[in-house]
This record gives sequence, structure tokens and C-alpha cells, in this order.
Amino acid sequence: SFLQLINHPKYQSCQRIAVFLSMHDEVQTEAIIEDMFQKGKVCFIPKYQNKSRHMDMVKLTAASEIHSLPLTSWNIPQPSEEDHREEALDTVILMPGLGFDKNGNRLGHGKGYYDTYQGRCMNHPKGEPYTIALAFKEQICDAIPVADNDIQVDEILYELK
Repeated sequence: SFLQLINHPKYQSCQRIAVFLSMHDEVQTEAIIEDMFQKGKVCFIPKYQNKSRHMDMVKLTAASEIHSLPLTSWNIPQPSEEDHREEALDTVILMPGLGFDKNGNRLGHGKGYYDTYQGRCMNHPKGEPYTIALAFKEQICDAIPVADNDIQVDEILYELK
């Protein structure tokens, strides 16, 4: 999936890319982030608000910075509340998920962070971002149940574990 992604025309042509910082059971994204910095791309990572479904995608200054960021309750590094950074919008977004189907439906962790964020992006003058989900082959299902506010991903790249 790493090579699929870095050879992907959308990835190659986009200068601003938002990517999740992986939990242990997700496709690992650190090598992708290092590749972005090597290629001079601008990298954005999620910043979640605990008490709501609000998520921003904020700028990361260096790949190594991941190791110095504070951890959330899910043990995911992210900038602190007081740390104000440039936001993504107008990007390719690399997305996590628990499961996906061939139609681009995505099952997340149920908090609605990504769907809410994409909804905000769609109302932005720069238009909606292109979304690529990173998955393992085992996460591809025949059908994912969807709700009204669920937003499909544009493309799914999966790797064999």
C-alpha cells in the first residue's frame, strides 16, 4: 500500500496532504509522512476535540515532530489545545477505518470526526478534498451499513497483511 500510494498520481501531484497517525491495528503511516517531507509536501495531521465531534487537520512541521507531541486518550500524538496551526482544506486526505466496501463506504470508530470534517470541507470555497482510505485486505467487506451523514471515500488502497 505504501508503494501504491506514493506512485499514485493524486499523491504525486498534491502538495498538501492530510494523514492520520496510526493506531497499532491500522496501516502504519510514519513512512508515508517521512516521504512527504522528503518530497517537500505540506503534511497535515488530525487534531481531535475530546468533548465534541470536531476535528481539524493541522500542519506538522517535521516528520520527527510526531515523537514529541502530547498523546490523546487513544495514545495518538496530536498538538495540544493551545497549539494553533495552519489548517489543511484543499488537500488529499488519507483516511483510516475499521472496514470498507467496494462502493467507498467506510466504517469508522463511530465518533463521526472524519464525516463531520468532510462535511465542513464540502462547504469550503476550495471544494471538497480527494479522499484515499488506507486499509488491509481483510478490512474490505461486501457491504458497510451507512447513515445519512456518512460520506464515501473516493478510493481505497489496501495491502495484504
